[in-house]
Amino acid sequence: MNYQAAKFVISAAKLRDCPPDSLCEVAFAGRSNAGKSSAINTLTRNGQLARTSKTPGRTQLINYFAIDEGRYLVDLPGYGYAKVPLSVKNDWQVHLEHYLNKRDALTGLVLVTDIRHVFKDFDLMMIDWARKRQLPLHILLTKADKLKRGGVQDALTKARQALAGMPDASAQAFSSLKRHGVDVLAQRLDGWLGEAMPLGEPSVAEPSVGFIPVVPDADVND
Repeated sequence: MNYQAAKFVISAAKLRDCPPDSLCEVAFAGRSNAGKSSAINTLTRNGQLARTSKTPGRTQLINYFAIDEGRYLVDLPGYGYAKVPLSVKNDWQVHLEHYLNKRDALTGLVLVTDIRHVFKDFDLMMIDWARKRQLPLHILLTKADKLKRGGVQDALTKARQALAGMPDASAQAFSSLKRHGVDVLAQRLDGWLGEAMPLGEPSVAEPSVGFIPVVPDADVND
């Protein structure tokens, strides 16, 4: 896939607002300060594609970026630190749960987490959700440049232990600053985005899985 060709398409507030022409899409999820937008920008070599901010939680909508016809990267709302009313956070949670449980075109989930904090409650709940839904999962341990080699290996070991028993799950170290791990991420996404379901073909119904509470994080740097 040519990720450098990624173009912003739409910001969807609800599931019904998501593009109807999607054959397959990969969603990026993570806490507000995990470096999710920076990872997307690094992958696409476009520093302006996904918003980054010194105020975590700025992304409040489901943002779609087209890679090819019918194929999308999806930037999900960041959870954790956003300085917004609790009622707004709860509204995000409802719409995000609908997306994760009911979006037929969703073929894979990239969970972005700070390599220095593996894992927090949000991450563990997302891993459990992917396990129950049997959704392919890839863990992106960002900010790997902040640790020495031994620390990186320890974090990878912990991540892989958390993925035990999940046949289609993987983990890698990643650094937006050093552009470390971009090729590995792209290869994983290629496998998911190349498996498109023809439009109109029914999908197997997935069980609804309970979602996650919004828990503020102490870290504020993306």
